[in-house]
Amino acid sequence: MQSTHAHDTLSRPDLERLQLERLRSTVRRVSETVPFYREQLRAAGVTADDIRSLDDLRRLPFTTKQDLRDHYPFGLFAVPMADVAWVHASSGTTGKMTVVGYTRRDIDTWAEICARSLMCAGVGRGDIVHNAYGYGLFTGGLGVHYGAEKLGTTVIPISGGNTKRQIMILQDFGATVLTCTSSYALNMAETMRELGVDPASLKLRVGVFGAEPWSEAMRREIEKQLNLVALDIYGLSEVMGPGVAMECLAKNGPHIFEDHFIAEVVDPDSGEPLAPGATGELVFTSLTKEAFPVLRYRTRDITALDTAPCSCGRTLARMVRVTGRTDDMLIIRGVNVFPSQIESILVGMPGVEPHYQLIVDRVGQMDTLEVQVEMTEGMFSDEVKKLETLARRIEGDIKDYFGVTAKVKLVEPKSIQRSEGKAQRVIDKRKRNG
Repeated sequence: MQSTHAHDTLSRPDLERLQLERLRSTVRRVSETVPFYREQLRAAGVTADDIRSLDDLRRLPFTTKQDLRDHYPFGLFAVPMADVAWVHASSGTTGKMTVVGYTRRDIDTWAEICARSLMCAGVGRGDIVHNAYGYGLFTGGLGVHYGAEKLGTTVIPISGGNTKRQIMILQDFGATVLTCTSSYALNMAETMRELGVDPASLKLRVGVFGAEPWSEAMRREIEKQLNLVALDIYGLSEVMGPGVAMECLAKNGPHIFEDHFIAEVVDPDSGEPLAPGATGELVFTSLTKEAFPVLRYRTRDITALDTAPCSCGRTLARMVRVTGRTDDMLIIRGVNVFPSQIESILVGMPGVEPHYQLIVDRVGQMDTLEVQVEMTEGMFSDEVKKLETLARRIEGDIKDYFGVTAKVKLVEPKSIQRSEGKAQRVIDKRKRNG
């Protein structure tokens, strides 16, 4: 059995007792230190003493990303700035940045759960971790770095970019673990092919990929192209950063570190909690964070919870692989489509590369979807009739699976911009055109 932390294997009753104790403590603290939560809890008519079981969680108010933006930058911090050791922030691509803070103890907690995440992947002392997540305000790089350091591995803090140099360092330094986004892993695999580097000649054994939704088809493609085991790490800066949940070698969905976070799945429209196994929006309540605790934070990620025992021995609930976000979901003529669903059709299909982009537009009153996908070098030089046949086949598969009519455009190899972090899969021209 993989090595585990003591809290990874708690019985469900013991875990829930710990969660309840920590939840009451968190509610009491935020009501005393965060004016926003004080008002929200007062409006809901709930105090820490009213939380008598985990079922009472539903009485607490939700927190949204807009709440964080409304209190930009430090309005939701629960400690004085003198006690804040680190500040991180989201990219702010869809509005004002969301800013989060960490006390010294928060950093230690984060390092611990990232270390436990890497333990799920079978990583330990003697491993060399090539950490190609971005360092900076983005939480990925430093979170994984501190976890790998705490675990006793050797860390190469390479960050993203300069891919050819990264390949050289993978060869020369002998990394056994690769950490980055799934799209950047494919970028690295492509660069290896261009350089004539055989992935089997490297020492890479396992990859820990996160920060964006990626499909099972993408997992198979990465494993084939990089000759390693690809595992899913989940996190978001508002709740902690990477390491909120991590897949073990059983590849059965990321385990949630429930001693630090309570996970719920709710109906995205009504907000009503759903039973384990039902698909909905993932909601987190932090239990141990000091600088930036959150109550029932709506992640917008779509998943389901699984509390069945895992073969690895951990008793922590698992979350089904995230298929997308409610705010990434495309509604094309009344049909809900996630980019990762289109990806599952494209990736691994003969004649195309796993690099694609979805262009959504509106012509008159009608939504249109164009799927741009790169051809392989061999297909690019093929006759027009074969290209047309391939495009029609993909269009047919999309229509069959989702009931959506899409125009497939096969584009030249390497013409879609490569990502060194999160890939931009969707260009929605409807927003630009009003």
